[in-house]
Amino acid sequence: MMSPAAQYHAFRTLLAKEMRRFLRIWVQTVLPSGITTALYFLIFGGLIGPRVGEMGGHDFMTYIMPGLIMMAVINNAYANVVSSFYGAKFQRSVEEMLVSPMPDYLILAGYIAGGVARGLIVGAVVTAVALFFTDIRPEYPLLTVLTVLLTAILFALGGFINAVYANSFDDISIVPTFVLTPLTYLGGVFYSIELLPEPWQTLSLINPILYMVNAFRAGMLGSSDVPAGVAVAVMAAFIAGLTVFCLELLRRGVGLRS
Repeated sequence: MMSPAAQYHAFRTLLAKEMRRFLRIWVQTVLPSGITTALYFLIFGGLIGPRVGEMGGHDFMTYIMPGLIMMAVINNAYANVVSSFYGAKFQRSVEEMLVSPMPDYLILAGYIAGGVARGLIVGAVVTAVALFFTDIRPEYPLLTVLTVLLTAILFALGGFINAVYANSFDDISIVPTFVLTPLTYLGGVFYSIELLPEPWQTLSLINPILYMVNAFRAGMLGSSDVPAGVAVAVMAAFIAGLTVFCLELLRRGVGLRS
């Protein structure tokens, strides 16, 4: 049984390793999201926005800003964990952690913290880019910060599950391509679900990303398609369920022990 001090040092070491991993290649991990966001603002906000007009009581460029920030946080938190943990599986270095005194929850926490760190750093970069195009301050700062943290944790957990079940490097791109991207674009990033006819408006409520985008939009703009309290509760419930599932996967060694 590791002492609290030893657990702290183990967690700090794993987190430092994860952060060095993506910061060392920041041109590939951090910079692209900033460039992509600038293009979204130029094309959707600058060219298409004036033709769309207002949405949710805000000009179109302001309305899409929270969704674009969340999209960057989601993609980067997910990508960091799925690539890092699968890389550890591929190199069999994860086996060293599994046979070490480190408890499973500490291994999970280290990887999730690394994914959250990348999501937050990229989110900050995207926010800085967004401020060149629109001047906005959060209406509810605590809700804004809470939503970003919960979203990064949730998708870092999702990336961990993808990495556990992946059997090749091709497998780690299947979920982002065929699940994550469609759900993100259908999650209210560029539109309000009030524009959708039934039954599509009701079906949109099944999409978990809708709650994250709208909770963040409520924190930033003060307007949302769903109640902020409901959105936070949905995120917390998903995090609790996925955390238990991830710990069970580690305990059983699914995809990790041959």
